[in-house]
Amino acid sequence: MARFVSSTETIPAAARVPRHVAIIMDGNGRWAKKRFMPRVAGHTRGVETVREMVRACLERGIEYLTLFAFSSENWRRPEEEVTLLMQLFVKALRHEVVKLHRNGVRLRIVGDLSRFDVSLREMIASAEEKTAGNTRLVLTICANYGGRWDILQAVNRLALANPEKAGQWQESDLAPYLSMSYAPEPDLFIRTGGEERISNFLLWQLAYTEFYFTGTLWPEFNDAALELAITSYRERERRFGRTSEQLLADPHPPVPASRQAALRTEAAGFDRDPSPDAGLDA
Repeated sequence: MARFVSSTETIPAAARVPRHVAIIMDGNGRWAKKRFMPRVAGHTRGVETVREMVRACLERGIEYLTLFAFSSENWRRPEEEVTLLMQLFVKALRHEVVKLHRNGVRLRIVGDLSRFDVSLREMIASAEEKTAGNTRLVLTICANYGGRWDILQAVNRLALANPEKAGQWQESDLAPYLSMSYAPEPDLFIRTGGEERISNFLLWQLAYTEFYFTGTLWPEFNDAALELAITSYRERERRFGRTSEQLLADPHPPVPASRQAALRTEAAGFDRDPSPDAGLDA
């Protein structure tokens, strides 16, 4: 599976089926409220939708599925709801990891995990270790994650590792320190629930991603809804800065020799795990 390659430095291949789908799972609370149920009931139903989306991605040959489960700003929610969300997270880890492993899914949890209880961090590390060898699908759960946090932590770690290059850093220097350096940029970003913003999600990685917004609430988002999103994606013209005429004439131009050398250097850097933080790379 390919690792992160910058769409501002190269022109990625545009397949009919997106290799990487990223989703903001919005609308759980409103789904529950419509049914006169507590908000946590919507989050619980949302876990079932996650299970369905994993199955749908496996069936379509999608290689990466990234889900925004809990943002760094979600701590602002009522304390009771945050506590219930953490309990639901623990329950999901206990019950879903075996199923994921059996189906060849690798689980990754990214975000600032330092705010979680030690026991939860241990569960995350164990789940990542158990599924580390799986290759059918990489399921990433972003928990206590923020796009600005991601860029800042990458810059800080880069500065510590390469102080001699200060003032001369390039994208390829920063890429290995991003929390999702192991994945290509998302091809398709989906947000359910009717809102049309990215809410501090994957700010670096979404540079040339195709956006799809739907009013469908996350607990109601199913295989058919995913197919609609993919159909919309297939209708997009992914130019990556080029004109339509250039795209028709040469959809996959060769990578210049100078950039090939840079990519080889970048790939060598990926082989050295620069991420010692627990939970970021099991």
